[in-house]
Amino acid sequence: MARGFSVGASNFIAGMLVGFFAALLILAWVVRGSQGGSDGAVRARVLKLGHGLPTEHPVHEAMQFMADRVRELSGGTLEIGIYPSGMIGSEAECLKQTQNGQLDMSKTSTAVLESSVPEMVAFGMPYVFRDNDHFWKVLNGPIGKRIAELPAGMRGLCYFDSGERSFYTTKKPITNPDDLRGMKIRTQQSRCAMDMVSALGGAPTPIPWGELYTALSQGTVDGAENNLPSFDTGRHLEVCRYFILSEHSRVPDMLVISTATWNSLNSQQKAWLEQAAREASDFQRKLWQEAELDSRRKSEEQGVKFITVDKKAFADKLRPMYETQPEAVRKLIHEIREVK
Repeated sequence: MARGFSVGASNFIAGMLVGFFAALLILAWVVRGSQGGSDGAVRARVLKLGHGLPTEHPVHEAMQFMADRVRELSGGTLEIGIYPSGMIGSEAECLKQTQNGQLDMSKTSTAVLESSVPEMVAFGMPYVFRDNDHFWKVLNGPIGKRIAELPAGMRGLCYFDSGERSFYTTKKPITNPDDLRGMKIRTQQSRCAMDMVSALGGAPTPIPWGELYTALSQGTVDGAENNLPSFDTGRHLEVCRYFILSEHSRVPDMLVISTATWNSLNSQQKAWLEQAAREASDFQRKLWQEAELDSRRKSEEQGVKFITVDKKAFADKLRPMYETQPEAVRKLIHEIREVK
């Protein structure tokens, strides 16, 4: 009787142990499955990046380069999903979503940030940068790093080159500043850009980028001001006959990340993202130089006439703008000009 009880107890205990270990195996499989796919691989953290540029634009190509580098550096555990061409909103809308934490990252012109960072006006002031070298010394130096610490729910990751902005028109050639008098010129949602057009006698007309081609072709505006690659990729060369080489400003683009997203990343993920952004910025500068040459060639083939103007005449006409800026902006302009 005792022997039978002992055998039965042993079988019962053995069965309990088998069941216990089976339960552990099932639990481990469930946990692994919740972290990844059917093979148990860890699922990547995907950051969503939205912008309004077409996929052939050099800035989009640089952001794709960054996404590839983040995937490579993280071993596939951190990824960036890019939504170009206004798929999830205009530039201003993507920026607002990023600010609110609804979107992880977006690309913006620093001109659009002027309402959040009043000092940013200095970057868009006419002829504030001496040349390309001066431009990048400012952005990659203490000034650029300080300005990138944005308030209101965002922070800058890197700057992208957006070239020299010039005027272009559909019908009327511009040979001197007075020719702009009375013309409706599309500008960004930037007080600085609007003040500049007003100072030249034009009528500033803020229009979202995605609507500008139609506005130009229908005569809603007489022209716009932007860089050559945007003139090309936006297909404005199809409706504008004149590109005026005023080269009046160099307004950088900035890649921004939501503060909520940034704070949710660990130190290693932040390091991967910062390294990839730096490399993407360097990569984009090379792409930009090539794109400018290619865009000019395409524009000339399309019949666009390039007009060289006396830039000093434009600078003289716009000089009073500096005197009307707030003290903080004038101070930053002075700092920029002191960079050698």
